[in-house]
Amino acid sequence: MSYVLGIDLGTSAVKVSAINKKGEIASQQSSEYPLYHPQIGYSEQNPEDWVLGTTVAITRLILNNKINPEDIEGISFSGQMHGLVLLDAKNQVLRPAILWNDTRTTEECSEIIEKLGERFLEITKNKPLEGFTLPKLLWVSKNEPDIFNQTEKFVLPKDYLRYRMTGNLVMEYSDAAGTVALDINSKSWSKEIYQAFRFKDSLFPPLVESTAFVGNISSSYSTFSSLSTKTKVFAGAADNAAGAIGASILNSNIVLSSIGTSGVVLKYEKDPNVNYNGKLHFFNHAVPDKFYSMGVTLAAGHSLNWFKNTFAKDIDFDTLFKEAQLSSTGANVLLFSPYIVGERTPYADSKIRGSFIGIDSSHSLNDFVRSVLEGIVFSFKDIMNMYEGSGFDTIVSIGGGAKSALWLQIQADIFNKKVITLKNEQGPGMGAAIIAAVGLGWYESIETAAKQFIEFGKTYLPIPENYDKYEKIYKTYAQIYKQTKSISHELVHYRQEL
Repeated sequence: MSYVLGIDLGTSAVKVSAINKKGEIASQQSSEYPLYHPQIGYSEQNPEDWVLGTTVAITRLILNNKINPEDIEGISFSGQMHGLVLLDAKNQVLRPAILWNDTRTTEECSEIIEKLGERFLEITKNKPLEGFTLPKLLWVSKNEPDIFNQTEKFVLPKDYLRYRMTGNLVMEYSDAAGTVALDINSKSWSKEIYQAFRFKDSLFPPLVESTAFVGNISSSYSTFSSLSTKTKVFAGAADNAAGAIGASILNSNIVLSSIGTSGVVLKYEKDPNVNYNGKLHFFNHAVPDKFYSMGVTLAAGHSLNWFKNTFAKDIDFDTLFKEAQLSSTGANVLLFSPYIVGERTPYADSKIRGSFIGIDSSHSLNDFVRSVLEGIVFSFKDIMNMYEGSGFDTIVSIGGGAKSALWLQIQADIFNKKVITLKNEQGPGMGAAIIAAVGLGWYESIETAAKQFIEFGKTYLPIPENYDKYEKIYKTYAQIYKQTKSISHELVHYRQEL
């Protein structure tokens, strides 16, 4: 039996999946690693923890699940995006990695805008935000000059892991786009950008396609992990690009609705010239010469977790969803805005705060739970409205929003679109496995492999009566941001003072 390994390097854990040529999962193992917050707004990890965690998961998979290392033909990756790993001349790590959810770079983002203005948006198709890599690189150059002066290369998380497994150092396009130092159209590092900040061009690693062969497992890592040196390694993709492949978002008529801790709305794009004016992220896809756009709700599943832990700690999620079913469409006209940690899309505002609107004495726990579910989906509708007129007609729902029939129907009713699930949802790890399968030549293209590896599940169609009700309520929901913005900003200011 032949296998590929899809390695999903996440923020809190790595998951390794062994998948055969039919797309069947033979075994899976995972390993967690710590996250460090040395100061408020800082988020870091030790890259060595990624290597150790991945190796532990692979070793368990080989030993516990009796996978013969010689049967593992190929490996590829999905990686957490934007994290900055700095390497010296000997490719030794110089400091902890600065992660995607680190927010220390507000001043650097302003500096990028001041120096490059609209030209930056023309080159990268994105606005500089704290989560991206270029502002982090600029922060280190200003605040840790001794470390920066020793830096010979920067890479992203999965790139470092891949280097440790093969001895070869490269970056692929879908992750490179997320650094916001890449010229999206030319698929090359932008000299105009890096010269503006006096960065040497040698800082930027060679670029390859996601399916590119980047080396075999090295003899040193083979000894460490029990993998065979015959196993081929392929570049992989940024987690959102790999997740899009793993959910079969490979046509422009399909949009992804992913409810995790944060929420992602993602669309496959063929046209590099589509212009969202920076309101949506726009990145190179793992599919050669294709792209994807995405918007983010910062507190999607996090809003529901917060509500449960704060007001219904002793009630499990299944019971909460049953409670929500006892409420009505529109939660008896109770609205929730999920801005409890600020917001990203379409409102890039770190100071906006969430709210319940319309509370009266008739409202019960049932209504509050349902209003949270609906509020999260309303925030997704804010993003999907940017796609209106693009011809999409189907939504693939994954994550927490796909685990409840009620929540799936709410999505269909609010979006007024067909919503479908996946029978075996594996997300970015499945996308990574598909990339390896294509790299090996098992399939001629990512699209062909996806048809074999991915199977759709149940379909939910909008109920016209419910859609009509939600449309009226959404018009009011859409006013919440503007109406509460100044109040939220004042409260954040007061909190900082008190």
